[in-house]
Amino acid sequence: MGEPRVDFSLQGKNGGTVSLSRILEGKKGALVVFWSGICSHCVRYDSYLNGFQAKHPELGFVAVASRTGESRDAILKQMAERKLTFPLVLDPGGHAAAKWQAQQTPRAYLLDSAGAVIYRGAIDNYKYPDDPEHLEYLEPAIDQFLRGVPLTRHETASFGCAIQSVYYILPKAL
Repeated sequence: MGEPRVDFSLQGKNGGTVSLSRILEGKKGALVVFWSGICSHCVRYDSYLNGFQAKHPELGFVAVASRTGESRDAILKQMAERKLTFPLVLDPGGHAAAKWQAQQTPRAYLLDSAGAVIYRGAIDNYKYPDDPEHLEYLEPAIDQFLRGVPLTRHETASFGCAIQSVYYILPKAL
């Protein structure tokens, strides 16, 4: 926490290379979300991620598809079927996820302009917004960061689908 994250250069969903330093260029900070096209937890945030750049134009944003066993074609198919338009890079093998210590999807990292992590964890407590127990984690952190006040919460536990699991690499027939 508070340390600059390892820069990455990964292939974008439409080809070309995207780097973290490029995402941060000219921005007050950035949001990096480790994401999966087949994770049921990620599906819940489709509209949030699609609308993120319009809501927070002062922040760079990218989702990183790192889950073991998800092919580029499968990811692009999910994005098309669900009408996902947010920026996405591909991390086959989960090497960037490992360097960032991301173990599940979705996992959010809010960075300052120098690339230092100021919040990491869950987007919310996985309750629906109309649930009286719903708590947002990421949005209050973004709001405090953009207002220049100290964050009240720097980290929350993440939940979701594993990026790497022994079950993903076991032979099909045992």
